Amino acid sequence: MQRWRGLEDIPEDWGRSVVTIGSYDGVHRGHQLIIRHAVERAGELGVPAVVVTFDPHPSEVVRPGSHPPLLSPHHRRAELMAELGVDAVLILPFTTEFSKLSPADFVVKVLVDKLHARAVVEGPNFRFGHKAAGNVEFLAEQGKVYDFEVEVVDLYVSGTAGGGEPFSSTLTRRLVAGGDVEGAAEILGRPHRVEGVVVRGAQRGREMGFPTANVETLPHTAIPADGVYAGWLHVNGEAMPAAISVGTNPQFDGTERTVEAYAIDRVGLDLYGLHVAVDFLAFVRGQAKFDTLDALLEQIARDVKRCRELVGAAEAAE
Repeated sequence: MQRWRGLEDIPEDWGRSVVTIGSYDGVHRGHQLIIRHAVERAGELGVPAVVVTFDPHPSEVVRPGSHPPLLSPHHRRAELMAELGVDAVLILPFTTEFSKLSPADFVVKVLVDKLHARAVVEGPNFRFGHKAAGNVEFLAEQGKVYDFEVEVVDLYVSGTAGGGEPFSSTLTRRLVAGGDVEGAAEILGRPHRVEGVVVRGAQRGREMGFPTANVETLPHTAIPADGVYAGWLHVNGEAMPAAISVGTNPQFDGTERTVEAYAIDRVGLDLYGLHVAVDFLAFVRGQAKFDTLDALLEQIARDVKRCRELVGAAEAAE
C-alpha cells in the first residue's frame, strides 16, 4: 500500500481512483463499512482505492487545545486500512491555511486535480471545507460537474455498548475513558490498543516479583480509566497475555499517570527501549490503595490469576 504525506507526494501519473475522506480515528466498524464499500467500488471500476485523512486532527487547528484523545496513531490506521484492501493513504497536513479552503476549492485541489476521483464514498454526516460548510449533497452536485459519483454508506447502529448510537469515534473515546474497554471493542471490532516505548520506571513491580513494562504512550493517546485490565502485550509480533495497570500508583503516592503491563508467566524479558502495543480485553477492578504491602501483593496475585483466566477464555473462543 502506498502512503503519501501531502498532495505533492501523489505520483504525477496517478490515474482515476475511488476516494473516501475522513479522520478515521480508530478505523471502527462504521469506518470499515465505508472503506470496504470504497474498496469494492474501486474493484468494480478497475481503479485504486484511496483514503484521505488529516494530521493533526482538524479540531486542534480550528480550536487549539481541543485535540481529542486518539484511538489509533496514523501508522496503525494505515495498517488497518491496508488489511481492508486500500491501495493508498493520503495524509493531508491540516494547517490554518488548509482549513480555510472552501468546499469547492477542496473538491478541485484534492479530488479532481490530484486524485482524479471516479467515485467518492462517505458516511451520511460527512462535512468538509471551511467551517465544515460542505456536505454529501454539495459533494454530489460537484460530482455532476467534475464527473465523479458520490455514494453514501449508512453507518450501522451499535448494540449494548452505545445504547443504540451510531458507530462513532466519539462514542468509542467515551467508552474507553470510562473503562468500558469491552464496549469499545464492540465498536472497534477488536480490542482498544495503546502504543509506546518501554521506559524505566520505579522498578517496584520487579522488586515485588511482577515486573511490568512501563509504556510511554504516544501524544494524545486515548487511555482507559484508572484500574486493572486483562489484555495482551505485543512485542515484536508476539502477543503475550498480560495484566495491565493504568493509574497513578496510589500505593506509593504516585502522581504521574502510567500504563504498565505485566507479561503473565514470562520471565527474563528485557523490553527497555522497544516499541510495544497493549491491547485491553476486559476491566478487572478499579485503582485502590491497600493498608499493607502484603495486602497489595495478595491482590496482585488475584488480579494476575483473573487476567490469565479472561485472556485464556478469549483465546479459546477464537
